[in-house]
Amino acid sequence: MRKPVLGLAWALLSFGSPALAEPAPDHPATFKPAQREGYFFVGGAYETVAGKGAAVGQMFVQYHAPVEVAQPYPVVMVHGTAQTGVNFLGTPDGRPGWVDRFVEKGFAVYVVDQVGRGRSGDDPDAYGPYARLAPNDLETIFTGQERFDLFPQAKLHTRWPGGAGVRGNAAFDQFYFSQVPFIASALRSEELVDPALIALLEKIGPSVLLTHSQAGVFGWAVSDRRPDLVKAHVAVEPNGPTFYDIRFKGGADWYEKVGEARARPYGITRVPLTFDPPVSTPTDLVVAQSEAPLRPGQIRCWIQAEPARKLPNLARVPAVIVTAEASFRATMDDCTGAFLEQAGAKPDRLALAEHGIHGNGHMMMLETNNGEVADAIIGWIAGRLK
Repeated sequence: MRKPVLGLAWALLSFGSPALAEPAPDHPATFKPAQREGYFFVGGAYETVAGKGAAVGQMFVQYHAPVEVAQPYPVVMVHGTAQTGVNFLGTPDGRPGWVDRFVEKGFAVYVVDQVGRGRSGDDPDAYGPYARLAPNDLETIFTGQERFDLFPQAKLHTRWPGGAGVRGNAAFDQFYFSQVPFIASALRSEELVDPALIALLEKIGPSVLLTHSQAGVFGWAVSDRRPDLVKAHVAVEPNGPTFYDIRFKGGADWYEKVGEARARPYGITRVPLTFDPPVSTPTDLVVAQSEAPLRPGQIRCWIQAEPARKLPNLARVPAVIVTAEASFRATMDDCTGAFLEQAGAKPDRLALAEHGIHGNGHMMMLETNNGEVADAIIGWIAGRLK
């Protein structure tokens, strides 16, 4: 897989503007904010739910911009499971978040709360059952993995504020208090969030999508449906692995596949993608598991059996998969890259450890070196979109 060029790592591009972000000329947008910070909603429609009138499908968007926008495209930040846009606004120990860093570097930034969650509004009658993550779900693989050693990279984790991210660590407690219920059906979430993100891009113009974790599925689907609106996709540890879910259990046999049903029937999404030759049903995609992992400490990948169908729309959108050294996603992100490369999309890879950024876990935007991680991502965007 291709390596990102980080020679322009912390540089700003010379696209100065005296006002807030102007839409790119190739796709005029209707929304031009008149202030540096604010919010609005996109999507949504009035429907009758449980016998009463209700709004369904709306998504909350918060925006921030520097006095002078120095970058040609805004960045849209999309959070993962059980989270909200709060992830990008600050850290649980009170330091500036990624929004601040990107604004400092000249970007206009839009932060969303997924449809059906947080400030977008939850509604079980409209969206179906909800689920929650327990503290242990986060401690074991998200924030305190060095205490549990369930996967090979866990012991490398050193970047959670105040030590291991477990109950009693003040930063973990603040983080866990920020968790919210989420729509239990992952497919339902994709069906709701994908069109809302497209509505946002139609409103603000072509943009860079920065997705984290669960939100990776939205980034691939929106890039596939509207490659004209996604100038680049930064997939920070995207939902995976390909096709199937796995469970970590530690020891020599440290993972196992969860069931025989495909968790992501289209490889990287639950909603259909534009394959060539076309796919009528997910069973048209024949899955094969590699005989060995791509690298030590990784799972054996599930990819397409050859000849592989291509993803021509995704091939049009520059993408990078960002992976932290001590994250559980380090066991599987290369499989996502291999699946996309096999399909002709050829994403770049930004393995943080290969660029001297060590010790991070899955919640890297909250950890002690979150600014350094943001700078690496900004460097990739600058190099790819110059």
